[in-house]
Order: sequence, then C-alpha cells, then structure tokens
Amino acid sequence: MGTAPQTGAAASTTTALLTDLYELTMLRAALADGSAQRQCSFEVFARRLPDGRRYGVFAGLGRLLEALADFRFGPAELAVVEPYLDKATVNWLADYTFTGDIDAYREGELFFPGSPVLSVRGTFAECVLLETLVLSVLNHDSAIASAAARMVSAADGRALIEMGSRRTHELAAPASARAAYLAGFSATSNLEAVRRYGVPAAGTSAHAFVLLHANSDQRSSEATAFAGQVAALGATTTLLVDTFDITAGVRTAVEVAGPHLGGVRIDSGDLGVLARQVRRQLDDLGATDTRIVVSGDLDEFAIAALRVEPVDSYGVGTSLVTGSGAPTAGMVYKLVEVDGKAVAKRSSNKSSRGGRKKALRRARATGTIVEEVVYPARLQAPVDPDLQQRELLVPVVRGGETVERVELENSRELVARGLVSLPWEGLKLSRGEPAIPTTFVV
Repeated sequence: MGTAPQTGAAASTTTALLTDLYELTMLRAALADGSAQRQCSFEVFARRLPDGRRYGVFAGLGRLLEALADFRFGPAELAVVEPYLDKATVNWLADYTFTGDIDAYREGELFFPGSPVLSVRGTFAECVLLETLVLSVLNHDSAIASAAARMVSAADGRALIEMGSRRTHELAAPASARAAYLAGFSATSNLEAVRRYGVPAAGTSAHAFVLLHANSDQRSSEATAFAGQVAALGATTTLLVDTFDITAGVRTAVEVAGPHLGGVRIDSGDLGVLARQVRRQLDDLGATDTRIVVSGDLDEFAIAALRVEPVDSYGVGTSLVTGSGAPTAGMVYKLVEVDGKAVAKRSSNKSSRGGRKKALRRARATGTIVEEVVYPARLQAPVDPDLQQRELLVPVVRGGETVERVELENSRELVARGLVSLPWEGLKLSRGEPAIPTTFVV
C-alpha cells in the first residue's frame, strides 16, 4: 500500500476520515460486484459486560448524531483515500450522504449483555461506512459513563468533579467530561467541555501556585499564596492545604480566609485519616461550614471506602478516563439482516443473533427492573400482564435526517432514574453477574 499524499490543507470539520480503511475496501468490492445497494440492517450491542460490571450506561448518542451530520467526503478527504480506491468508488464517496434510518436506546439508558442499543438500516454501502465512527463514539462514551455511574453510586449523594483531562488524549477529554456529567458528576475542570456541551466547570489551584511563592519559611509561603488566591477568588474558594504540612496548611488557610472559607482540598496521603483530622481541626478553628474535597487517583472502591468519612466532594481523574478504571464497553457493529433475511455470525466465541430486533424492559410496580426482553422486530411485543414494560428503541434518524434531539440534561436524568430502578444487587461494586437477565425471544 502506498502512503496517502499530504495535502497541506487546514483541518476540516468533516468526520469522514474517523474511520478504518477496511470500511472503504469493503465498499469498493461491494460496488464492483453489485451488492452495495442491498438493503441491510446493522446492530450495535455488547456481547458481555466488562469483568465485575452489572450494567452499562449507553452514552455518546448525542455526539454520534452530530458526527453523522458531518460525515462527508470533500476534496481534501478524497485526496487522502484516492490512492487506495478506484475511480468509481472515489466518485461514489464524493456524493455520499447517509439516507437510511437509525433507531437507538435513549442516551442515558442502562444496557445489559445483548441489548441492541443501536439499529442502522439502509444500503450496505452507506451503512458499512459508519461502523468505525459509531463504535469509537459509543464505546468510549459508554465506558466513561458506566464507570462514572458506579462512582456516583459509591459517593452516595456527594458531589464528584471530573478532573481527567491530563490523563487522556486532549480531544477525548471533553467527551469524557460530557459522559461523566451525563452519569451524574457535578462538574468538570475541562473548559472545552464547558464551551461545547455546557457542562458546569469547577477548579481552583494546584501545588504549583503554592510553590510559586515558596521561601525559607513554608508557612509564610502558604500564607502568601493563599492570600493571593483569596484576594482574586474570594473567601469561598477552595485552598489546597497539603503542599507541605497539612495541619499547618489548614491553620494558615483559616487564618488567611477566615472561618467562612469555602473549602480545603487534600490531594495525597491516607485520605480517610486526613479527612477526619482536618474536619476536627476546621471545627475547632470555627470553620464549621468549610467543605473538604479529596482527590488523588480515586476510583469507585476508594470512594466507597471514604463514604463514612467527613468528605464533601471528590475530584476524580485517572481512574475515570483510563482503561483500567473505564474498561471498554465492548460494543460491536454487526450485520444482522440482508434484504429482509436474517444473517448471523457463528464463531464460537463471537457469535451474533440474526434478524433485526427490538427490546423492552420489564419492571415491578415499584419500578425495580426485572428483565430486558429482546425480540424479533417482525413480531408484536410480548406482554407480561404482571409487570410494567416499555419499549427501549426510539427513532433518531429517518431518511438521513435527525428526528430526535438529544438533550444532555434529559440524558442525565435518565441515568439517575435507571440507577434507582436497579435491584440492590445491581449497585454492588464486587464482582458478579449482570444486574438483570436479558431474555431473547426467537
């Protein structure tokens, strides 16, 4: 294979090259053998949940619909792909626009193994091109949202701030912040997420600001730094108190800001022990309303362990945005129907279920989820008179046009309702089976 030419053109807003070459080689072959126009259905689902997870949170639909609208091949994009394709395929791409239909779970819905969270229908050619884009958006955002939801449950009503920008790719950082906010985080430190998605921002200062004012007397160094921060941001700011000695830092913080200091942050050490120590000290100094914020490689297990401690909020970064804390959602994009006939992959450990499907969720009168039922789209929905049930797939694209607007605040509320509806076993952080069974109707 040759190397694509460098055009020197400025980066465009198109999303067409956020894909893999093999999507285009399949397109080229399908155009050549006449199969490109066959009507097909593709579905997105996760065969299994990551080890130890009992549910997933479906996230990224809003970003995907925006990306789909920009999936166009202009001259610059065609120049990149032209060395790998024939003229007929390049010409076809020049006129490409998705004209099919998409159904999806609402963003913020919980999902389980086999949940058909997205259904894409149209010609093979126009649908196959979307595979990589669909999976890269949904797998990333669903992984972050699923991890964030576990942390929200562990925090038990206390605020969580997303602070992972420095631990992930710069272009992934705002998407991570959006997914975390969707799952129940209160704010983000990433300003691009504020601009792009309207996520609330939070942030004060780091150890560098204290060290900037360092001199031979550590306490006067902190006092000078704290005074500068309070002068600029007011007494309601949060001061980082563990640059040198935490006991001295807390005392200096209250002396500088007064008893109405907004908060202190602890970023290292045994956070539980230190939180108790700092709470007693703050109360003794009269700063009874000063909040305690903790940060430093927190995950859901550490957050749960701190639940009995006097911690008011958590700053979370590494364990939220990296693979160790947010393992892949494991979603795949599989062809399930061609010209109305079911097709399925039969590999022993990577099988798929043929035919287009719908899904419904059943719950008791209390709202507690009992099961998810996946059934052939050609059939009427099965009914259980003893349970409440609702359909999960809704139209989001018709004839290539978006028909369902995704509102981040609505998605956020849906996650919160979903977590409340899980049986108690579903919120356990220990390893175990999925929270509810997925029943497949043949």
